[in-house]
Amino acid sequence: MAKKFKINYELVEKLASLQCTQEEIAYVLGCSSKTIQRDKKATKIIKMAKEKGKASLRRMQWKAAERGNASMLIWLGKQYLGQTDKQEIKQETKTELTLSNLLAEIVEENINENGNKNKNKN
Repeated sequence: MAKKFKINYELVEKLASLQCTQEEIAYVLGCSSKTIQRDKKATKIIKMAKEKGKASLRRMQWKAAERGNASMLIWLGKQYLGQTDKQEIKQETKTELTLSNLLAEIVEENINENGNKNKNKN
């Protein structure tokens, strides 16, 4: 009968709090991920430590923002306040479309076309 692998639960907790996957934890421990998955205590520790690690990371992010880290302030604003980067596209066109302008353009086009036809005939 195979000797039961002894899991180092303290190391499991440290690795899980850093968001390591079960495969990564198993690799560091020197066992298979199946060994980790079968151990109820290890899976419970992993779940708890991952959440604890997320809370720790969030706390560090808030502290960075409180110290005035502009990037973190912007990121947290986007995550929690629905803020977005706004790009304004401004396009100005000044075209007065009046009947007299339109008629003048048509007349000018006709003159140009007729002038080109006369040149081609000579």
